[in-house]
Amino acid sequence: MTDPTLDYFINLGQIQEDDASHIQWSHATNSKHKVVAALNGPCHMIEADILMRGNEPKEPIMAHPPMRDSDITLQEWLEEVKKQNNKGIKLDFKSLEAVVPSLAFLEKVSGDWGAPMWLNADILPGPQGTATPLVAQAFLDAVGSGASPVLLSLGWTTGWSSETDNPGYSWAMVRQMEEACRGLRHPVTFPVRAALLAQSFDQMKWLLQQSDRYTLTVWTGQEDVFAVEDLLPYRRHFGRSKIYYDLPDSERLELCNA
Repeated sequence: MTDPTLDYFINLGQIQEDDASHIQWSHATNSKHKVVAALNGPCHMIEADILMRGNEPKEPIMAHPPMRDSDITLQEWLEEVKKQNNKGIKLDFKSLEAVVPSLAFLEKVSGDWGAPMWLNADILPGPQGTATPLVAQAFLDAVGSGASPVLLSLGWTTGWSSETDNPGYSWAMVRQMEEACRGLRHPVTFPVRAALLAQSFDQMKWLLQQSDRYTLTVWTGQEDVFAVEDLLPYRRHFGRSKIYYDLPDSERLELCNA
């Protein structure tokens, strides 16, 4: 099964060609007012973070650590997004505890959802990553057991500093990721940090060559510094349907026009 995301938005007339750089994103859509803003804005994909509420009632909520509460639960969030049903969603799991109860809610709405549904988690340690990744096999077993047609967004924990040299994704890292994904039936996108890609081209080229189910999603941290020129080899070498750019609009549009 290959990634159906672009076909969905082409069929809606929201984008005109099979080019993933045209996809626009909302970020940290973890509150009621942010959901409303995203639904009425130009984005194609609404990204939000999921964890379990830190107090009673224990249930999946939309929040990013260190927050432990929110004004909107996952169930309420899905109901709100489904009313419009022309936006894709990317749900970023911040705790393994939230995965199984969240999937139960997703199963309830998936029958007539239609729009792209991405499930994201960092499942392996990456360059200078200090956060603890979710247990890879436990996450993959949970999401793999569901009937919903989802795309898996599977990444590495990473870090970046302006005060030191920043290594890219090593051969060991990409081979470990490919081994984890090889037997999956879902399409997979690998979220990769823009500031680490200049030194990772050969590794990413190899990774994408392993399956037509694989794509990349390029993202950046708020404090990261990178040159758009460093991403041009990716834009020129790979098919334009193979790389999403979850970047500020100025950088995304520069790549779109390259």
